[in-house]
Amino acid sequence: MNEILRTPEERFANLPGFPWSPRSIDDLVGFDGLAMSFLDEGPATAPVFLCLHGEPTWSYLYRRMIPHFLATGSRVIAPDFFGFGRSDKPADDAIYTFDFHRNSLIAFIRALDLTDITLVVQDWGGLLGLTLPMEMPERFARLVVMNTILPTGDVPLTKGFLDWRAYANGHPDMAVGKLLARTCPHLSPSEAAAYDAPYPDVRYKGGVRQFPNLVPEFVDSKGAAVGRAAREFWRNEWRGPSVMAIGMTDPVLGPPVMRGLRRDIRGCPEPLEFVDAGHFVQEWGEEVAPAAIAALQH
Repeated sequence: MNEILRTPEERFANLPGFPWSPRSIDDLVGFDGLAMSFLDEGPATAPVFLCLHGEPTWSYLYRRMIPHFLATGSRVIAPDFFGFGRSDKPADDAIYTFDFHRNSLIAFIRALDLTDITLVVQDWGGLLGLTLPMEMPERFARLVVMNTILPTGDVPLTKGFLDWRAYANGHPDMAVGKLLARTCPHLSPSEAAAYDAPYPDVRYKGGVRQFPNLVPEFVDSKGAAVGRAAREFWRNEWRGPSVMAIGMTDPVLGPPVMRGLRRDIRGCPEPLEFVDAGHFVQEWGEEVAPAAIAALQH
């Protein structure tokens, strides 16, 4: 593997609303030498909320939800994908593939021996995360799914996504904080700046650049067959309770996409709709998390 970048820790000195200290693991099977950063809060033997972020965010995205999850007596695990947050960032963009990210999550779950998991996903957290339970169904018990898709390659990508991909490809040095501020107008300047913290310069944004181009577009795209297998799992084998929370103002992965996904999740009830929330649903987490917890308990 070529050069590995690691964001200096001083970049994370001012993270409003994020009091937790990260941990790190650098011996994941198949990923030796790459350090993955993650939050691990709550009792070690408690049920787990596994919170998976998306593009172009990191575990900071869950800061409004984590306190509510912890208040249930649960353990909260929130990793930063490689290329994001405090995790290591290979400098070669080509390293970031669908399988690279997916396999790292499988290795991470096994390394921590996580069980009794509530899978909490949004955006790429869902594209990747929704393919995990079929590999280890005994570890997963519940699902909270927010604005995302299950990539199968046999459903046309929406115009909203294609527009987003074109935008991302036209901005290889994406201004992440400004993007979050536009889509989440209630963010303070320091909160928006926290999304820029992982990226001292354009070299650190390989993971950010690659994600939009990794969404499987055709049946033979990388990741598409895995997505189709996962769809069959969710349709036919899933037995746990599910909660769907939709940020209704999302122009890319909003209500039409999510209602299609709901049909593929066995037993998924009517979604919780959050009228003011956008794509980054977790930024409305003070409202979303308690509603999701209550729905899981029904």
